[in-house]
Amino acid sequence: MMSKTVRKLFLVLPILVGYLAVVFALADYMRSKPFVEKLGYIPSVNTMKAMSADHRETVGALLMLKVLMYYGGLVDKASNELEMPIDYPAMSRTIDASLKLDPYNMDGYYFAQAILTWNVGQVALANTFLERGMEYRDWDWQLPYFVGFNYAYFLKDYGRAAKYYRRAAELSGNNMFISLAGRYMQRSGSTEMAIVYLGNMARNSRDQAVKKSLLVRQAAFIRVLELEKARDAFVQQHGKLPGSLEELVRAGLLRGIPRDPYGGKFILQSDGSISSTSGFSFSGGKK
Repeated sequence: MMSKTVRKLFLVLPILVGYLAVVFALADYMRSKPFVEKLGYIPSVNTMKAMSADHRETVGALLMLKVLMYYGGLVDKASNELEMPIDYPAMSRTIDASLKLDPYNMDGYYFAQAILTWNVGQVALANTFLERGMEYRDWDWQLPYFVGFNYAYFLKDYGRAAKYYRRAAELSGNNMFISLAGRYMQRSGSTEMAIVYLGNMARNSRDQAVKKSLLVRQAAFIRVLELEKARDAFVQQHGKLPGSLEELVRAGLLRGIPRDPYGGKFILQSDGSISSTSGFSFSGGKK
């Protein structure tokens, strides 16, 4: 008479064989594709759910690891001033599949918030992931905090931002989120708000490539804030906007124009806002 362990093995073996067949087929396909396409091909979520059976969390984690390794390799290339053709649509599809397989995996939500919002401008997509995640991680104050920030900073929807900040306060027991709602709901595009937020994100990031990306953006915004303060001082002294950043240097309000860590050149726009030829991206503003 077969033991329970042997019987279980016979039940699980066909599933494992099927799953390995999918994995090896995928690996063989990807070896024949150029690097920039490698992230784009994954089996359908339904196929992976059927093949992975009780191992959905593992498969979801592997998909997320695939995204992190892919992005990390391209961040290293960008640091060496090489071309960085990032396949953001494929990254989004892979994150979506990972979170559908394992909706409790925080890495997927963190990456969506850290990269898809800032680097791709896919704020609504990131919020879709985060709001879906709240249905599962209903104890986690970080998800409503991220969504609240997105609504306030990117989307200028202050009513919804306040709603999610309040939820973050209720879950965390930290009144800081109520204070954030009060301080920032009447302000749009606050550079100081972004600097503090990016620093918090970087400190809590578990992935070095994501942390590096956040810190570079924070460094760029710190320099933007330096330029904004000099611009405001010029307006206070002269009652008008300066004609260029160089005028701020000539007026003694800047020692020199700071360097954009993305490799671009800071520019004073006609409305007084500060931009960069880099688009605050290693790929020269290309999304």
